[in-house]
Amino acid sequence: MARDAARLVRDAEGDFLFQHSTRVYYWGALAGKRRALNFDPELLYVAAMFHDYGLTAAYGQSHLRYEVDGANAARDFLRSHGVAEADAQGVWLAIALHTTNGISAHLSPLATLVAEGANMDLVGAGYGDFTTAERNAVEAAHPHPPGFAEDFMQALYDSLKHRPETTQGTGLADVLAYKDPHFVRRDFSRLMRDSHWATGK
Repeated sequence: MARDAARLVRDAEGDFLFQHSTRVYYWGALAGKRRALNFDPELLYVAAMFHDYGLTAAYGQSHLRYEVDGANAARDFLRSHGVAEADAQGVWLAIALHTTNGISAHLSPLATLVAEGANMDLVGAGYGDFTTAERNAVEAAHPHPPGFAEDFMQALYDSLKHRPETTQGTGLADVLAYKDPHFVRRDFSRLMRDSHWATGK
């Protein structure tokens, strides 16, 4: 199943996102082992592989959150491999919520590790929790390329610029604001002040 996932995702994502997803797996697995968390490494691998699958060209017309697109693809993949529905749903939740800070850590070890692995690879969250040997081993096998941060933000922007409404409430809105000076973040307080209840209209 892991080989099938790797083949499918690499073909769809290309090497740049595939290598990121692979590092997410390693960071998550290493963190889980260090903290003695109970998780299925194969399910973690599939979740890591698919966590950015919604950024691929197949979803160029989607108006779902990209996390949901990836979660749906992962769940379909797991069902096609006969994985129990509860496990498939656990992977769905881990992927769907991995950009929503403050939720994953209270959901399951799998969700915790996908989110933490992604945050470690993107912004170095938890960097000091890994040993130098661990960091060097992952980087030797799957190195961050030069210009990774800018290239990754460009990949996010290219996939999300047609569905900016789906980024509200996550760090993805920061990426759109960085790439597009005309992007306007949703202001929840303004929505409340301008609502029918507040204005009487």
